[in-house]
This record gives sequence, structure tokens and C-alpha cells, in this order.
Amino acid sequence: MEFVTMAHGAGGAQTKRLIDEIFLSAFRNPALTADDAALLAVKKGRIAFTTDGFVVTPLFFPGGNIGKLSVCGTVNDLACMTARPLFISCSFIIEEGFEMEKLRMIADSMAQTARAAGIAFAAGDTKVVARGQCDGVYITTSGIGSVEQHTAPGGARAREGDALLVTGDIGRHGAAILAARGLYGVQTELESDCAPLWSLVEDLLKAAGPVHCLRDATRGGLATVLCEIAEQSGVTIELDEESIPVCDAAKGLCGLLGLEPLYLACEGRMAVILPQTRAQAALTALRQSRYGANAAVIGRVRSGRAGNVIVNTKIGGKRLLAPPSGELLPRIC
Repeated sequence: MEFVTMAHGAGGAQTKRLIDEIFLSAFRNPALTADDAALLAVKKGRIAFTTDGFVVTPLFFPGGNIGKLSVCGTVNDLACMTARPLFISCSFIIEEGFEMEKLRMIADSMAQTARAAGIAFAAGDTKVVARGQCDGVYITTSGIGSVEQHTAPGGARAREGDALLVTGDIGRHGAAILAARGLYGVQTELESDCAPLWSLVEDLLKAAGPVHCLRDATRGGLATVLCEIAEQSGVTIELDEESIPVCDAAKGLCGLLGLEPLYLACEGRMAVILPQTRAQAALTALRQSRYGANAAVIGRVRSGRAGNVIVNTKIGGKRLLAPPSGELLPRIC
């Protein structure tokens, strides 16, 4: 079994071998060269640019790994601005002693996910640190995309009367990560929803036209996203608890541990806010898309106190959904 050593980060022959055999073999494309920077051609118009770091524990989890997660996270951040993913960069910090085969699996997963999303690797960097200075591997990715919608979505653009949709069942990633840690002896077949969502957004825009808000519900889950939008737009958001999709496995785990699915992270789900008149067209398009089978209309935007998110409960009551405070689940992305 081969392991990463400090020599692999020293810039010499071992570094070249690591890059050639692990990264270039997986990421090779015309945009990726041996020069100090990539020269990229983009069409006239606006571009979106995003960056994110990934430190998930465990590195491999049901439905994905840190590599797949890193590409999905960047693709989805671009997609939330209706930006077609074009180019991605990646930076690795690898701990001395990390298994080379695991590194290869991570790189291959990134390459496969990038191909599915239509995004090309344009640049990268690798650093090796001593044992104990890193938890296996950390990845930072940055992405560039071409904005497709004339007026890009934004958290301040929700309007009274708008419909609120979610593109699938919520809380799946956070629940899957928690179960994968094996801390509570819970046996479950739950898989993360980790997925690149540009194709879903593209289908949505073609069928329903421009949207007011698009947000991927990652850390803090759907609840955090909606609280942010309600505050930014100066509106109240109302949810119908009965309509919010949660898979049975995630619901069972949350019930066992006293967790609220609305606060658990997703890595393949978006909140969509658009005019009510186009809600049905949007729902139909989402449900026909590969990653939107469980999409649902779950609420609406109305006037009221800025920042309020109100849940109409299954038993006929109402409760205020507060923004989360403190540490929920650490190291979930």
C-alpha cells in the first residue's frame, strides 16, 4: 500500500509523479496546462465566481465523498446565480500518510462529477503537511460560470405572493453524515443527496422562466436559507409542514435523536422562489428532472415582519422558525 509522504509536497520528482498519476490523469482537458495560470475564453456577458472549502468527516460517506462534494458545492453555488458552470480550480491540502488509493478515488470522483456537470478543471494546487496538521485531506474549489438569467436571482428579490418550492426531500446529507460517523449505533441505508444541480436549474428556467431566489440549503439547512431570504427581502415566509418532503430514513433518525430536518444540511437541494403564476410549471419541470423527483410546493411569501419564517403545523397550529444558533453538526461539508 502506498502513502503520501512529505516528499510528495516538496516540488520535486515525487510531486510531479503525484500530480501526473493522480490529478492530471483524472482532470486532463484542454484548459488545464502546466503553465502558472489558465487562459480561459468566456462569452460576452456576466460571469459568476465562487469559492468554497471542504473539510467533511468522514471523508467517504454513503452517496459520495469529499471530492464529489467539493465539485457539487461549487457547481451548485454557480447554479444558484443561474450561471452555467464553465471552469473549476481545486486546491488540496493532504496529510502525510494519507493512502494514495483513497486520494485516487477522491480525484476520480471529482472528475466524474465534473463531467456530469459540464465543468472543466482549469487550475489546481497540492500541498502536503505533516501528520496531525490536517485530517486526511482538505479541498478548496473555485468556480466560474456564465450567467444565463438577465436579472440574476438574489436573497433580496422575494416578493409578496411568490410561491416557495424545494427541489427534493430535505435533511438527507446531514442525516447521512451523522449516521456514517457511527456515534449512536444507528443502522441505516440513508444516502447523502450530494448532486450537481445545474441541469435541474436549466430545466427549471426553460420551463418556468426567471426566478426571484435560488438557494442551495447547505449548512444550517432549509431553515437557515429561508430566514436569510426573509430578512434580506423584508418579508415573512410561510411554510406548510405537511408539504415539506422528508424521507422516512431521515425522519426516523431525526425522531430518534431529537433533531429538526429543517436545520439539517442538504447538498443536492435548492429552495426556489418565483411568482405564484409559474409555480406549477416549475414543479412539473423539477419533477421531470433527474434530481427533482421529490420536488414540492411548500409555502409562500407574504407581507409581515421582516425575517419571520412561520410554519403551519400538521396539527393546525403555527410556530416561528428561528435561525439556528451554536454548533449544529460540525464538519458536514
